[in-house]
Amino acid sequence: MLTWVGSGSIVSFMANQLSRLDQIFSALADPTRRAIVMRLCAGEASVGELAEPFDMALPSFMKHIHVLELSGLVQSEKSGRVRTCRLSPEALVGAEDWFQHQRAIWEARLDRFEAYVMKLKKERAAARQPSRTTDKTNNKPSKRKGSE
Repeated sequence: MLTWVGSGSIVSFMANQLSRLDQIFSALADPTRRAIVMRLCAGEASVGELAEPFDMALPSFMKHIHVLELSGLVQSEKSGRVRTCRLSPEALVGAEDWFQHQRAIWEARLDRFEAYVMKLKKERAAARQPSRTTDKTNNKPSKRKGSE
């Protein structure tokens, strides 16, 4: 007998995963935040170092850091007056899994489409092939246009 006791937790888990994925994609949708992530790929850096190439006030820049932290892509730690940020690549695992799943779906669709196109090509080629029948009454090849 099936019970529905735990079904709510599965739905909740999936909703949380999609919500996390939405946060990651939303965070990466902004070019400034993508640049921050790319810089952090080289190693941790202070907020001052990260903000240096951007022409914006520090409070505005901190909003970008906050969005990245909420998405789980970046972690920061304050030591005295310096806040140091580092990348959390494990946050991208969910996005990577989603991309792999989408890729598998589209590759299967394209494989089916390719098989369909090949089938159509074979059918058209077979339909264009002139029949090589002979006239049964006098055993002469049938006359076709251009064979005289």
